[in-house]
Amino acid sequence: MAESIRDPTSQSIASDPVEIGVPQSLARAVLSRRSEYLRPAEIRVKVGTWNVAACTGTDKDLAGWFTEDAEVGRSLSALDISDAPPRRSTESGNEAPEPRRAGKNGGYDLYVLGLQEVVDLNQTREYMNRLYVDNGPMEKWTAALEAAIPQGYQLVVSEQMTGLLLLVYASPAIAPTISNVSTQQVGTGLLGYFGNKGAVATRLVLGETTKLLFVNCHLASGADSASLNRRCWDVGQIVSKTQFDPIVIGGVSDDEGDRIGDEDFAFWFGDMNFRLDGLPGDDIRRLLTLHARGEYDLSNDKPPPIEGDDGIIVMRSSESDDDTTTMSSMHSRDHSFDQSFDSESSLPDPDDFPEDPSQDPASLQATIDSLLPHDQLRRVIKQQKLFHDGWREGSISFLPTFKYDVGTFGLFDTSEKQRAPSWCDRVLYRTRKDREAYEKKVEELKEAKLKDEEMRARGIEEDDDVLFSYDPDTDGEEQPPKAASSEAYDEYEEYDINDTGAEADDGDQDQISLDFYTSHQRITSSDHKPVISVFTLRYDAVDPEKKAQIHSEIAFELDRAENEGRPGVTLIVEGGHGQTDGVVDFGEVGFFETHSCSITIANTSSAAASFEFLHETQTSEDDLGSSKWLKTSFHRPDDDGSKSQLGSSVTLEPGETILAIVEARVSEIPHVRALNDASCKLDDVLVLRVEGGKDHFVPVHGTWLPSCFGRSIDELIRVPEYGIRKFVKEKNIQGTITYDWDVHCSAPRELFKLTEAIQTVAERCIADEAMLEDLTVPRDPGWPFDSSTWTVEVAKQDELKAALISALDTNSPLADALPVELLSTQKLEIYSSILLLFLASLMDGLVPPHLWAKLSIELPNLGSLPVASWPDVKNHILDSLSMSPSHNIAFVFLTATLSRVVGELTSATQPSPALGALTRRLSFRPGETEATRKRRMRERRYAEIVSPLLFRTSDDKDKAKKDRERIVLEMFLRKDDRS
Repeated sequence: MAESIRDPTSQSIASDPVEIGVPQSLARAVLSRRSEYLRPAEIRVKVGTWNVAACTGTDKDLAGWFTEDAEVGRSLSALDISDAPPRRSTESGNEAPEPRRAGKNGGYDLYVLGLQEVVDLNQTREYMNRLYVDNGPMEKWTAALEAAIPQGYQLVVSEQMTGLLLLVYASPAIAPTISNVSTQQVGTGLLGYFGNKGAVATRLVLGETTKLLFVNCHLASGADSASLNRRCWDVGQIVSKTQFDPIVIGGVSDDEGDRIGDEDFAFWFGDMNFRLDGLPGDDIRRLLTLHARGEYDLSNDKPPPIEGDDGIIVMRSSESDDDTTTMSSMHSRDHSFDQSFDSESSLPDPDDFPEDPSQDPASLQATIDSLLPHDQLRRVIKQQKLFHDGWREGSISFLPTFKYDVGTFGLFDTSEKQRAPSWCDRVLYRTRKDREAYEKKVEELKEAKLKDEEMRARGIEEDDDVLFSYDPDTDGEEQPPKAASSEAYDEYEEYDINDTGAEADDGDQDQISLDFYTSHQRITSSDHKPVISVFTLRYDAVDPEKKAQIHSEIAFELDRAENEGRPGVTLIVEGGHGQTDGVVDFGEVGFFETHSCSITIANTSSAAASFEFLHETQTSEDDLGSSKWLKTSFHRPDDDGSKSQLGSSVTLEPGETILAIVEARVSEIPHVRALNDASCKLDDVLVLRVEGGKDHFVPVHGTWLPSCFGRSIDELIRVPEYGIRKFVKEKNIQGTITYDWDVHCSAPRELFKLTEAIQTVAERCIADEAMLEDLTVPRDPGWPFDSSTWTVEVAKQDELKAALISALDTNSPLADALPVELLSTQKLEIYSSILLLFLASLMDGLVPPHLWAKLSIELPNLGSLPVASWPDVKNHILDSLSMSPSHNIAFVFLTATLSRVVGELTSATQPSPALGALTRRLSFRPGETEATRKRRMRERRYAEIVSPLLFRTSDDKDKAKKDRERIVLEMFLRKDDRS
């Protein structure tokens, strides 16, 4: 585990002093002061689980039991439904609302929803057809949940494994602090690995300090002992097979990924399928139905069951400090009191009123308490088979969650199987301290066992100091043996699932609290009842601004504390947009834009200092870090005010100064894609290595301006007219543009603008050549798309490209982005270079891989096809591309533009040497005109340049595939009237 991840159950973190003169890394020095940049934080987590049994309409009931705006009553687990009309829990009534504390947005910080059986897997054939997950259920439930929760919540996890679905949404305040999300699937169903049973588990890091684990499971069904053993096996498989990705924080990665048990807070929920043992199912159904209808223990001298919504049994959690009553018993008291008010001798005895429902034998809670000792889950915990290592569960004060007749209220299974009611749907939770307390107890038991064995080996049966170790509070008299009649119930002895086996200290109790735990009996669309649990979590989170400040302070202190006899330099950052000293902040950085900042470096020691920037020599070619967007150089100011550039390593004598120029420019397409999808940021640390001295660390930051480059066509068609920068900022889009957004155009608007500009300027070039004596259109057949033919200075190209890219990202006029004095031929070259860059940056290409693979199979011999058959082949290609309309339109639009440019530029009469060389490589038909030959040569050259950018193939080195790509594009550039 990375050092920056702390144990949230610790009440304080000591700040180790930084020892002056002791070499240590900057990261460790910052870590030693982490108590200074941690702040207490608190979140509320709502966990819901429901087996929807593949029933239709269950998604419409979601808002009635899971959202914050629903009036969730504590009485929902024990409603009198004998005559009450059906209604959703969101309606007003005599329901006690769920206690809520107003947060920053009035709701919860995390919504965690676990569903089971979102698809019907009853038939084997249908299940086999669903080996590849159908996204329909995920889309349906995601839409239902997003419609129910407050706006602004961000999707953190959406994972489906066959019938299991896990959704996690975070509030706007919490979402930015979540990182290192890793989700794993473990199938334990058919053949031991199919996904009809198993779990979906996700791990995330909150505030750089706290790891949360959520496990949504569906265990094996069945009430017999073999099914119980299979459920225990399922849990063991889930625990053993789940391994998450390593955590990366601050550039430091774990050596291994986390497993279940390494987290700080864990929540295990779902349809666990544990049943009630040793009880007749008919009796349980009859008894609980009477409770549900408010008819249990009603004698003749008591009033009849209360009609309608007033007949509600109000139950409060055992964790509540309020008195717990039932409305039915309240009515009984009032009735008795009114009848005997005039008779002093008949006044009710206050002792007759039970203070707790569990004290009243006729109460629902007393019935529940009598059933829970027969619960299989509690039994296997007591037997230490599973979930005994610190897991806890809230007090159960609600009716069983399974099995009900669909569409009915309080009517338990009337099918042929007549299953006994059970609490199948559960929510368990555990903290790191719970697990450590269990492990501590196990270790203590091992030590005690070893001590006993040592004493027996020495011939000592009992401890010699037993008289002095007697504790009257804990040591009692020897108990008489149990009666034989009670031995049969030993296996059902009461077991507290919340007993971790060791005394929990006050600090642990402050870390998590269970605010609410209940089921929702009013939801009738499934044979299971949904269950929710609300938690309050307290932890220490990193304050990023304070951490950055301490980072800078430590870097400065480590430098200043260096021995004066050793080489040392002082750095002063000049310019930039940041307000923090010692930090290079480039502000907003767009694609191909160049930003620079200077750092004055002075030798403030008494010895010569040699130094260099370390990042230039120690980064790999595949790294998207400083080597790809940062460039450093050293300059020595001359007397005339100019600056002479020096090498990568510089030596300064004491008292000398030098300038280091740091330039930022994002120019690599993979880097642009990573920035667009938010998988990386413009944050880096320059390391100035002083030979024989202390290293200097200079944080570098930039704010990425979202770009249309490096995206897919499906993303770009969803960008409104006002441009992608405003769209992403206005809608607060983090990462890629998903299919949830509306489509605004049939093909990328940027492609339309570029092709229109190229056609217009190409026509202008021909006109300017005719009117201006000093302007000549290049005759090379590859111009203006061949970079070797460009006339614009290389140093000026990047500046012009950046201006056009900014215009595309902001939907500004392209013509206004280029200088007026630029020649039309140079403008055409810049437009063409941007078009090529745009095509190369498309993630899926104009012809996606799956379509091109299909065409390659259908048209294997394109090179041998006669030209006369090209029109038919073109129609076949267009039919195949029509499977993706946006790609089809973009392809047609681009090829039409290239064909038109070919026609415009073929009017040149004087051939160039390159044109002559290409002519010798091609064979022409007798009788063809010079204009026709020139056009075909330009068509072929354009196809050679552009085709690799349009088609996405797995093998870029296959010459045969490259030839097919060129021929396809060439036939679309050919005029329709040519044979």
